[in-house]
Amino acid sequence: MAVRTTVDIPEPLHDRLRQRAERSGTSIRSLIVRAIEETYAPPKKGRRVTGPLIPAKGKRGPRYPKDENPYDLIFS
Repeated sequence: MAVRTTVDIPEPLHDRLRQRAERSGTSIRSLIVRAIEETYAPPKKGRRVTGPLIPAKGKRGPRYPKDENPYDLIFS
């Protein structure tokens, strides 16, 4: 079900809308509806992060160090 709404659009903007509608072969209404849908679309879910957030530089240390203090690895 559609709802009718009246909006006052400044003439220069209406002229640009009309010209764009003519170029794209569509109506002013469809341009406005598409712009509103894009502006107020629900946020898209992001992709899962699978890699490191910060690219590594240099040589990687051991994956599971046995004889080292973990604090030495973090704060060195």
